[in-house]
Amino acid sequence: MKYKKLNIKAIVILCSFLFVLKGNAQQLEILIEEALKNSPEIQKFELQYNIASEKVNEANTIPNTEFGLGYFVTSPETRTGAQRFRISAKQMMPWFGAITARKNYINSLADAKYEDIVIAKRKLVASVSQSYYNLYANTAKQMVLTNNINLLKTYETLVLTSVEVGKASAVDVLRLQMRQNELIQLKEILVQQYLAEKTAFNKLLNRDKLTEVNVVNELIIPSETSLVNVENLSLNPELIKYDKLYHSIEQSEVLNQKESLPMIGFGLDYVNVDKRPNMNFSDNGKDILMPMVSVSIPIFNKKYKSKTRQNVLMQQEINAQKQMRLNNLETVLDTAIKNRVSAVISYKTQLNNLKQADAAEKILIKTYESGTIDFKDVLDIQELQLKFQITQIESIKTYYKQSTIINYLSN
Repeated sequence: MKYKKLNIKAIVILCSFLFVLKGNAQQLEILIEEALKNSPEIQKFELQYNIASEKVNEANTIPNTEFGLGYFVTSPETRTGAQRFRISAKQMMPWFGAITARKNYINSLADAKYEDIVIAKRKLVASVSQSYYNLYANTAKQMVLTNNINLLKTYETLVLTSVEVGKASAVDVLRLQMRQNELIQLKEILVQQYLAEKTAFNKLLNRDKLTEVNVVNELIIPSETSLVNVENLSLNPELIKYDKLYHSIEQSEVLNQKESLPMIGFGLDYVNVDKRPNMNFSDNGKDILMPMVSVSIPIFNKKYKSKTRQNVLMQQEINAQKQMRLNNLETVLDTAIKNRVSAVISYKTQLNNLKQADAAEKILIKTYESGTIDFKDVLDIQELQLKFQITQIESIKTYYKQSTIINYLSN
């Protein structure tokens, strides 16, 4: 079916920026394929589309054929004999082109319903990607906290040595231990947040919430970011759906005009006639066979005129809804572009800050070893380093999450 082709296309378009992943460039794409395959929401929209498509066969019908059987309780006498019973058949036929118009209308509704599949798949790709980047950021933060905890343990050993030779006080040791406790607490909170995000991610893939998720070890922001073609926004399926709904209203009006035309009926009556007794003539007891033609004319056609006015108003409503949605999507796209630029700026700033903080840390450690500085300054630098590292991870996550939004809207 046509919608089956969307999987690969959506993945290629929406994950085109995965080239910057290191060591595991295909992993997210594989996870997205699994989500598209297993998603009950996608299956729901596919079934709705199949139902809408099947209604075309329902529309390809004519009115029921009418059959009648009548028995004369009191037989009317005619010149050729007494009438006993009557059998009739009648078939009404819609005006030329009415059935085709009905099929076209149903097909247009099915086409609009198909866009729900496209939209749902694109949204699922975006949701899986964003949840994946949340998991990556959480894992990266845990790693940074672990490294900082280990670093503080190294500092603690250094301070204990200094305490023994009288170059540091027990307060420095306690300060280090309190800082370690704080980082351990932050890491434990991150673990709980990771478990919650992992559940959300696994449910997007419609699998057990305890299934392990292996995220990439490192993400980097590319040195150059491709320009966004905002004109492609008009090709977004959320807007295309409005075009197809508008077209369905056009087909509805064509059908309305066809239904306002007369219907032609064809029928046949058969009347059984008994022979007249004691009489002999050529038509004695001859049955009656009567072909009939009828026309159904909608003289009182206010219903069809009202339907025409409704269709005009519905088209105006769809145009208004499309413009409103376009305005919203333009706002979301512009915000995502600006946020991605901000993430790049923040990322570069944190790189510089980390270089300067590392240099400052080395100077302070050497100075501390000579016993000329309070160890609190070292902790302050270490805290700044941690802040810069966390902010850098947030910048990377923001960059890729905003890229997901941009790709959803402009590809």
